[in-house]
Amino acid sequence: MRKNGSTPFKTVPVEEAVGMTLAHDMTEIIPGKSKGPAFKRGHKVTSGDLCRLMRMGKNNLYILDLDETQVHEDEAVFELASALAGPGVEFSADPKEGKLELRASYPGLYKVDVEALTQFNMFQDVMCGSIHTNTNVQRNQSLAATRAIPLVIERRHLDEATALAKAAYPILSVAAYKPLKIRLAIIGNEVYNGLIQDRFQDIVETKVRALGTDVLETCILPDDREIISGKIKEYLEKDTDLIITTGGMSVDPDDVTRESIEASGFDQVHYSSAVLPGAMFLLGYTRDTAIMGLPACGLYHKTTIFDLILPRLMAGERPGKRDLASLCHGGLCMNCTPCRFPECPFGKTA
Repeated sequence: MRKNGSTPFKTVPVEEAVGMTLAHDMTEIIPGKSKGPAFKRGHKVTSGDLCRLMRMGKNNLYILDLDETQVHEDEAVFELASALAGPGVEFSADPKEGKLELRASYPGLYKVDVEALTQFNMFQDVMCGSIHTNTNVQRNQSLAATRAIPLVIERRHLDEATALAKAAYPILSVAAYKPLKIRLAIIGNEVYNGLIQDRFQDIVETKVRALGTDVLETCILPDDREIISGKIKEYLEKDTDLIITTGGMSVDPDDVTRESIEASGFDQVHYSSAVLPGAMFLLGYTRDTAIMGLPACGLYHKTTIFDLILPRLMAGERPGKRDLASLCHGGLCMNCTPCRFPECPFGKTA
């Protein structure tokens, strides 16, 4: 009998391996064509396999002989994935070369406990790599992947990593979007007086609809404090989850939207964000209702602060002043052509 902690496998020359069982997946790389397992773990070697194995450069093969202190990578990765995956995160029952990919169970906002995931990756012989937190994801979208680094991991190392992940549960999760009751106010004398045609309504409705809900009501208002405040109060009385206003957020003397919102009875009002485009953004709350004041940049840029905060509100979060400030790291849109958002780091490090 082997002593605990001794070598978990023996090496067998390939020409002597006929009839023996492989200890791990064996990857074959065909340059420019494919990369994948040519032989799966548990495959019994036949004489017909020898030529292919030799062409793959395999002169020796591993045969496993584990004791109770050692865990094969395929068994270990299930424990790792199970400890990491929270609500809305799932994985298959078929590891690929010791790796499991974690995917979204439904559409929503992907959340990562970044500090806990970093601590997890500090443990010996385990890893998990993830896409950015606060990413809008679709069902079955790839979120992360995990594996044990060696073919065989020590049970104590595996237990340490999974214990941390369970204590920090959930490290990886997807927050489902809620169908909010949303009302929109388009603000500006030039639109109200018919001097220009509004384009904000279509932009807002398109982005809201993409997250699974609709705008219930829209109005166009002049740059008048009393009229704007009156309409916002009216919206508040209509069982509204989210009010969106557009325009009137800059420093021009005619721009009175911010003051009108502040006079409408909101408990919290946070003005400005560390995001470009979107610095002159307003976010506020009553007990039951949120309000977003969108600056004019939303007309000229495909992706703005609106695209960062709307999913978080629809996922049930209430970002505050610190959240708007912490968007500074990653808060500069590079205006890439073509735009790849949300498949880019814009606004996702906070």
